[in-house]
Amino acid sequence: MARGDAPAARVLETDTVMAFLDHRPLFPGHCLVIPREHVDTLGDLPGRLTAPLFDAAAAVARALEAGLGADGSFVAVNNRVSQSVPHLHVHVVPRRRGDGLRGFFWPRGRYESAAAMEETRARIAGALAAEA
Repeated sequence: MARGDAPAARVLETDTVMAFLDHRPLFPGHCLVIPREHVDTLGDLPGRLTAPLFDAAAAVARALEAGLGADGSFVAVNNRVSQSVPHLHVHVVPRRRGDGLRGFFWPRGRYESAAAMEETRARIAGALAAEA
């Protein structure tokens, strides 16, 4: 797909990214935005492709509102879990008030305590510091 050799209903193409209609959309207009270069997950995305990919996702989100009259959009990336193909793709889904999609697709919860929240925060911050 990223090489342009598979059939797709393309809505945007540049040298670095492509956007096309999802063949199994949540709603009509649901697009996938991908880097042309093979990248498995968001964590593998080279810095030089970050702006082109997310600038394209933002442009598609604006186009869904302007072109389809959507009230807004839902933008999401799956990494490994629920990632249907092993190539990074950003979902940009048109939203309309009362469309039946309830926020995120999974139940939301709370931290069991302020201490549990702080422990989680510290573990993430520590991993980010180790990466830098």
